[in-house]
Amino acid sequence: MQNNQLLDHIFWHTLTGAHARHASGDGGARRYTAGFSPILAFADSAAPDFGALAPHCAPGEHFYCENWTGAAPPGWRIDAETTMFRMVWAGAMPAEDPAPEALPLQTHHAQQALELATLCKPGPFGIRTIELGDYFGYFDGERLVAMAGERLRAPELCEISGVCTHPDHQGRGLAKQLIGKLIRRHMLRGDTPFLHVMRTNPAHEVYLRMGFEDYLETVVRVVVREETSVR
Repeated sequence: MQNNQLLDHIFWHTLTGAHARHASGDGGARRYTAGFSPILAFADSAAPDFGALAPHCAPGEHFYCENWTGAAPPGWRIDAETTMFRMVWAGAMPAEDPAPEALPLQTHHAQQALELATLCKPGPFGIRTIELGDYFGYFDGERLVAMAGERLRAPELCEISGVCTHPDHQGRGLAKQLIGKLIRRHMLRGDTPFLHVMRTNPAHEVYLRMGFEDYLETVVRVVVREETSVR
């Protein structure tokens, strides 16, 4: 199936497809431009071309990179390694919008979104991440307290990402409502929703109960370009 081929290599297909305008790199290597989510993708994850990325990465920058093992190449350092699940929605489409009062996030919400993501750590997030798709949030007055939105995209596929709720507002089902809103929007336009969650994140069990299924588990690393990087 085309969807399976795209899902297997979704970061690469996104950065060379729907989000190519937000990417930089050469040959078989791409990154989101600075300000967006700090993610790398390679045409061949078994032989990642870090040399092609060096001119596009500043010393000290941290990036997330999936499905790659082995020693770090010269000029790069591995700061962390774990695994994550790629999960695909297998349930029915919500009959109604479960979050009708959620508001679309605009560019003037970017700083609040980054602060919430920094607090809740849903995954790689940048000041411009909310420009990658439709983001929705709940507010307490003027304060953003929960959000979820879209990131990776390929034909008939759309990722749900940036899911987080401020600790003071947890336990009210806000994130679940926002996820349901996105699922319904995706399915109405013919897209299959999917998401990523780290193995150690308790939300994995929550997503399974909601109706997501594990598609695959893959290695994910945080890598840093060092001062001595060779170009």
